[in-house]
Amino acid sequence: MDKLLIKGPCKIKGQVIISGSKNAALPILASTILFDKTVTIENLPRVRDVDTMLSLLKSLGSKIQFFNNKKTVKITKNKKKKIYAPYSLVKTMRAGILVLGPMIAKYHKSVTSLPGGCLIGARPVNYHLNALKKLGMKYKIKKGYIHANSNGKLKGTNFKFSNISVGATENSIIAACLARGKTILKNCAIEPEIKDLTNFLKSAGAKIKWIGKRTVQIEGVKSLNSIKYSIMGDRIEAGTFCVAAALTKGNLLIKNFDSNLIQTELNLLKKIGSKIKTLKKEIYIKGPNKIKNINNIITKEYPNFPTDLQAQFMVLLCKANGRSTITESIFENRFMHVAELRRLGAKIIIKENKAIIEGNTEFLAAELMSSDLRASVALVLAAMVAKGQSVINRIYHLDRGYERIENKLRKIGVNIKRLS
Repeated sequence: MDKLLIKGPCKIKGQVIISGSKNAALPILASTILFDKTVTIENLPRVRDVDTMLSLLKSLGSKIQFFNNKKTVKITKNKKKKIYAPYSLVKTMRAGILVLGPMIAKYHKSVTSLPGGCLIGARPVNYHLNALKKLGMKYKIKKGYIHANSNGKLKGTNFKFSNISVGATENSIIAACLARGKTILKNCAIEPEIKDLTNFLKSAGAKIKWIGKRTVQIEGVKSLNSIKYSIMGDRIEAGTFCVAAALTKGNLLIKNFDSNLIQTELNLLKKIGSKIKTLKKEIYIKGPNKIKNINNIITKEYPNFPTDLQAQFMVLLCKANGRSTITESIFENRFMHVAELRRLGAKIIIKENKAIIEGNTEFLAAELMSSDLRASVALVLAAMVAKGQSVINRIYHLDRGYERIENKLRKIGVNIKRLS
């Protein structure tokens, strides 16, 4: 199993190019099940979750061709369609459930494994199932699989999500594209990755329009057109590199990313003392000499502060001058990195869903273990400013969402190497 060796403290300097968004790529790839014609997707991130989704599509009867160093993929349909999404492929990522909606919409039948992913909370699939049921899907859960079917085409409906759910919003939008009649979905998630999905589907001829802040209307169409589409930049990767620059008193130019997508995060980084300039597809960030503390960061749905950057900001606030707090309101298990940060010397107290972070921490190198995707990168950040050589084990979590992060970090001044 691979591990990372990081020798600190490091200072970041130079420029980094942001990869395509994993969280936009996965639903877009899943939605290609709706198409009879060829789909070409560009700016694909080369991360483990994307490879898993492509393997899943292959097993369902899609033909996958790679171009441009595997960053462009051409997807065509084989004559043989399959409707079985096995546990062996779905167990490693939550996004496996996203093939359910398009399979029911296209083939009116599906056997899909219940998903896996990071152990950061319950994330129930009932939001997906309730919405798809309203569109006309019938289902039973047997031996860890969702056995689903519909009598012919799904039918347009009005549905309000009881909770805002990114995955359930995506699954329902995709399924409604081929349904008969009009669907109105309320209380939708509005993350930029969902807007990227709807832009992709609209470019292929789907009739989708946002008719309120969290309300989307979809008029079903008979089929979708052949399309070439480039995936948006990854805002969590961009945010992670911004934190890395702020943490190390660094000087970093971030390219290939629209700064408008992380305004909340950039405002917080300015608050702690970073100097930031933004251009159309670039962010320039200079880290402060002294990091100021912040009280009461709360993770919430977009456009608020994202849960996927909570662990990274926690590392930053360990180095702040004074006490800070972070409240995690999305996932109940998302402080699993805290125990490992304490091994480096962090002083963090957890009270229910609130972390109280004492600043002015001097991190000392240690051997560490990743528990989930974003926790992994938090340990990388902490090791970068720790004194001595740290070892980070179980980095397969990291590879699920970051494209060979050690190569990007090495180019900007981090003493890091991967051991296989």
